[in-house]
Parts: sequence; structure tokens; C-alpha cells
Amino acid sequence: MQVAKVFVGHDWAEAHHDVYVEDEGGRRLAAARLVEGLEGVRRFHELVAVHAEEPQEVTVATETDRGLFVGSLVAAGYRVLAVNPMSTSRYRERHSTSGAKSDPGDAKVLAELARIDGHNHRPMAGDSELAEAVKVLARAHHSMIWSRQRQQNQLRSTLREFYPAALEAFDDLASGDALAVLTVAPTPSVGRTLSRSKIAAALRRGGRQRRVDERAAEIHTALRSEQLAAPPMVADAMGATVAALVGVITELVAQTENLERELADRFEQHPDAKIIRSLPGLGMILGARALGELGDDPNRYADAKSRKNYAGTSPITRASGKQRVVLARYARNRHLADTCRMWAFAALSTSPGARAFYDQRRAAGDTHNRALRALANRLVGILHGCLRHRTHYDEHAAWAHRVNIAA
Repeated sequence: MQVAKVFVGHDWAEAHHDVYVEDEGGRRLAAARLVEGLEGVRRFHELVAVHAEEPQEVTVATETDRGLFVGSLVAAGYRVLAVNPMSTSRYRERHSTSGAKSDPGDAKVLAELARIDGHNHRPMAGDSELAEAVKVLARAHHSMIWSRQRQQNQLRSTLREFYPAALEAFDDLASGDALAVLTVAPTPSVGRTLSRSKIAAALRRGGRQRRVDERAAEIHTALRSEQLAAPPMVADAMGATVAALVGVITELVAQTENLERELADRFEQHPDAKIIRSLPGLGMILGARALGELGDDPNRYADAKSRKNYAGTSPITRASGKQRVVLARYARNRHLADTCRMWAFAALSTSPGARAFYDQRRAAGDTHNRALRALANRLVGILHGCLRHRTHYDEHAAWAHRVNIAA
């Protein structure tokens, strides 16, 4: 392994990049503000090339692991450290307690961090292009669902104010039934005038194929039930709001389905897909999210504990004197944390070992969330072993020494 001779701090902004270059003794070698794009990358190579013979001799510390500029540095072979902005903030206080902050100053702080403390920070992994593509699609899909849920919450709040009959008729406001009927009846007055045949026609347009007439009758009854009413002019204004929200949610549902198909197609092409999907609770979507967020670089995690730490499922301990407390990690990848939580919850109904592990934690006094985090932590460790040894999940082997599984 080549020893780094040059250390670079990189502070990024939307239109430019500040870099600071120093040697092993902390002596300044160069500093510059680079433009975004190809010209900036070319200038970066020129700055460090006069001080290093090989890319592996250069360590770059930056606060982001995304973007074309940073991606080009990884592709060139530099050792790039992805530093949490909180770490940079704390490290800045070692150099100045005045509270002063600037982009060139942060670049210098990051260069110092790379030189003195780089061994304590995670190098960016060399994941495959396919894994990166899965990550992009999985995050877009996940964010689309969050956006859709926010719009649903807004729609529910609006309906509660003037159209309670719609909430009685529909539990899921993003369902085809709800969107189709609310499209043709965005106000209570219109909803009361709909016949069963018109409701049935709307349900068919929404995609329903079974129990159409029966469901139409249920909706017809709900929409005609006696409810408190808002003044007509107010109801019409809020109906326009409902129509707009329904249009947004309908498009979000359609685009989410498009992303889901694209994500499934890319995920199935990956060589790790079958191993990942062999684990309980990991279907196509959650499996793709796990792959995208954890990456596929075989050298990224030294052991199972490293993977658990990155996943944010392993707890942290705070001890001082006679006080000792074990807490959940609060600084973590929210996409990955959300994926692990849903993975653990789904595994409860598909794996006897996972269910027994969870029940034992609850019996020991853990809350639901704490027991679920412990189960997620265990599942991440199992996944690490399966990927490391290229084997599929085995229920008995995974839990034989952890829980008592009923025959």
C-alpha cells in the first residue's frame, strides 16, 4: 500500500470548488478556487501532479460523496475521504475559536484533517456503475414515495375541513379508487349527485377489476351520508384545491411505478441480487435499496461490525464515571436507516428466527423500536456474511446459536 505524500482539502459549492494542498509536514503547496466542470477537474490534476507521482499518493478530504467533480477524483485513483460536515465543524475549532468561517478556510481545515486524522475516516468506496445506478433509482423511488405521502397528508387535511364523507369512503387516498372518484367529484355537492353507475365507471378507470358494483355501492352510501357542510363558495374553493392535489398525487403514483419498474430491472441484473433477496424481508424494492445504500465494493467493509456501523443499526455507548447508557445512532444515512427498519419489520412475518429474536428482546424489556433496531442490526450482520462467503441465506444456520426456534 502506497503512503500518501500529498493531502488536499476540498470545499465544494454550486459554482466553484476551493482546494488547499499541503505536504506531510503541513507545508502549503498550493491553493486555488476551481470552476465547476471539466476545466476545474483538469486544473485540479495540474495542482497535485507536480507534487505526486501516482494518484494513490494523494488523499483528498471532502464533505460530499456525490457529484461529477468528486466522482472524477475517485475515478482518477485518488484516495477520497467522505467527511461528515459535523466532524469538519468540530475540527475547525482546533484551529480557531473565533467562529470565523470561509470556503478557503474550510478547504485548509479538511487538508489538515486528511493529513493528521485521515486514518479515522472512511474512504469513498469503488462501487460498480450498476450499483451506483441502483442507488440513484432507489433514492429517487424512496423520495418519490415520501413526496407522495406529504401530498396525501395535505389532501387528507383538506378533506377533513369540508368533505368528511370522502374520508369515510376511502382509507387510502393514493389508491386508484380514491383518485378516480375524487377526480370526478372533488366537492361534497358533486359527490352526492354521483350515481352508482358513474362511480363504477370511475372505479374501472382507476384500475379496479373485482367487486366493482359492490365497492361502488359502498362509496355511494358514504358520499350521501349526512355531514356538516361548508359554505358553497368556500367548498368550491377547497374543491379546486382537492382537484389540484389529486392531479399531483395521480402523477406521483404513475411516476413511482415507472421508477419501480426501472429499479427492478437494474437490480435483477446485479450479481448480488439473488443473495440479497434470499434474506427474509428483502423483496425487490427493499433489496434494491439495501444494495444501493450499502454498495457492492467487496473491500468497503473490513468486517460485519463496520457494515453495521455504516448502516446505523449498531448502538453507541456513552460512559462517564459511574454512568453508562446505550443509545441509538442519531447521525446516520436516513435512506439506509429507513430501509433497515422496514426490512426488520417485514422479516418478523417471514422468518421464525427473526420473530423469536424480536420476542426475546421484548421479553428482556426492550421497546418495540429498540427490539426492531436490534433485529435490523443482526440482519445486516447476516447479510454481510452471506455476501462475503457468496452463499444464500439459511434460516437454521443464521439463528441456531442466537434463539430457540420452534420446530
